[in-house]
Amino acid sequence: MEQTKLASLRRYNDISQKEMGDLIKVSEATYRNKEKGITQFKATEMFIIANHFGKKVDDIFLPPNFIKHEVSNKEVS
Repeated sequence: MEQTKLASLRRYNDISQKEMGDLIKVSEATYRNKEKGITQFKATEMFIIANHFGKKVDDIFLPPNFIKHEVSNKEVS
């Protein structure tokens, strides 16, 4: 899944893909593939990135149209 929130946040803060790659200790090409959704971010990488921007992992890595649903257990009569 393409990381549109992350890409927007990165550009807003004027941070290059190379700098982000350096942050999570991967090459620029590897980072680019992760941001495009070709490969997935590891959990540790997500936490490093969220911490860098002072945000929650969910705020960056959940899709923009993600809705949390509560499931209630209903008794069947």
